Amino acid sequence: MTGWGALIIGDEIMRGGRQDRHFTRVVEILAARGLHLDWATYIGDDRGRLIETLRRSMAGCDVLFSFGGIGVTPDDHTRQAAAEAAGAALALHPDAETEIRARFAETGAEITPQRLQLGEFPIGSRIIPNPYNRIPGFSLDEHHFFPGFPQMAWPMLEWVLETYYSDRFHAIAEAEAAIIVWDGSEGTLLELMRRIEAGYPRASLFSLPSFGTETMGRHIELGMRGEPSQVEAAMAEIRDEVTRLGFTWEEKR
Repeated sequence: MTGWGALIIGDEIMRGGRQDRHFTRVVEILAARGLHLDWATYIGDDRGRLIETLRRSMAGCDVLFSFGGIGVTPDDHTRQAAAEAAGAALALHPDAETEIRARFAETGAEITPQRLQLGEFPIGSRIIPNPYNRIPGFSLDEHHFFPGFPQMAWPMLEWVLETYYSDRFHAIAEAEAAIIVWDGSEGTLLELMRRIEAGYPRASLFSLPSFGTETMGRHIELGMRGEPSQVEAAMAEIRDEVTRLGFTWEEKR
């Protein structure tokens, strides 16, 4: 089953110099289309690690969205790492060249070899249009590579989803429901959780304990997400058993 992954690249994130903004926004963009991330990886500007990470990912069947490192400065390694991982050479993509030349023609700037390097992608790539400044990203099979700048990357991500994956939007009906179990402990509810997990294979149970806050006491958020009829049936069983065990609970809003 194909999953959805995110690769977020940059020493500045790993060392705390810049806060990542991509993860939260990717979750939102996917959720608006009935999709969700299955995994995410953060990695610094190390070409060897990038090559191995991409090589593993390319050996699977997941769709990957990669953010950062597609420039031409010495700390940008993503284009080269993607080429190495795919066993492909880098070459100036003709569509990328057209976009880059048009971009700098608009400003009257010189078209330098360094600027054209921005369009050197692994052979076999497709470009991803950049509505912000026309310097494209690239797609290689199911891997999609964006700049690290949010104002560029996010509309490019939406373009990729709308162009290649619109048939998957809201393809799987999914529901989610949960209750707040006051003063509950996971140990006391463990047998129930195991029985529910085994009995409803088309839904997933989640348990989020909390030691409490100033406004809420100790509690567990206990719920299900997945196929709607299974979520409904599982939650009915959970409510009945939590009540039988003597806990006070309420629906999560």
